[in-house]
Amino acid sequence: MATASITIRMDAGLKKRIEKLFTEIGMNTTTAFTVFAKAAVRQWKIPFEIAGDPFYSEANQTRLSASIAALNAGKGTPHELFNE
Repeated sequence: MATASITIRMDAGLKKRIEKLFTEIGMNTTTAFTVFAKAAVRQWKIPFEIAGDPFYSEANQTRLSASIAALNAGKGTPHELFNE
């Protein structure tokens, strides 16, 4: 089977972290992306869910901005952070 090259550009820090992960699970980057491509073609979709974080939704950011403004104006009730 003939092979072809694909060039992917990404943040250097992300590249370093993903290469470390792939090494720890026993494969190189080429193998990992080939596994991804084969799964995508076999399933005819991205083989995992892609979803946005609701924290960054417009509605939540608007509410957070209003809460911060109220606290900065001396209104509202600040709460302590807690660990679960």
